[in-house]
Amino acid sequence: MFEWRDSEKAMAVDPATMAGDAHIVFIGRVLSPWIRREDCPKNMRAAVETGQRASLLVDTPYRDGLLGLEGYSHAHILTWLHYAPRNLIVQKPRHAPEAKGVFALRSPVRPNPVGLHTVKPLAIDISTGKIELEAIDVLDGTPVIDIKPYLPSIDSIADATTPDRNHK
Repeated sequence: MFEWRDSEKAMAVDPATMAGDAHIVFIGRVLSPWIRREDCPKNMRAAVETGQRASLLVDTPYRDGLLGLEGYSHAHILTWLHYAPRNLIVQKPRHAPEAKGVFALRSPVRPNPVGLHTVKPLAIDISTGKIELEAIDVLDGTPVIDIKPYLPSIDSIADATTPDRNHK
């Protein structure tokens, strides 16, 4: 499923085999048009550009938690990228000239494969737990860990920089 590239490094122990430190529950699932990894957009910008809509289905016990979310133009969705390997600690992205540590990348391959997606909800139905989305960049069936409102006064950092000027 994943090909190793030159300069990549795996950890001695795969985090997927280690005892857990926390009890994470999935609160729902993503319903997206993406079934195969190779068809899934690599980021939210690319997902929006496809014009493909998606949705989240929040499980019954958590639906009341959606109350008030309908007033926000955007939300952060935290997902569990359950197909991603967890033991690669140094990666060599195709587009990068050199290898980087996993914490300097947005790759799904990481010790805890948590995805962060800033999405635009189009409609929220608390009774069914369905949130219609403009787009999302994960595979169909991806578990959802949490939903948080996007707060422009906190989440937008005007003077943020990156080592690569191509990423703003």
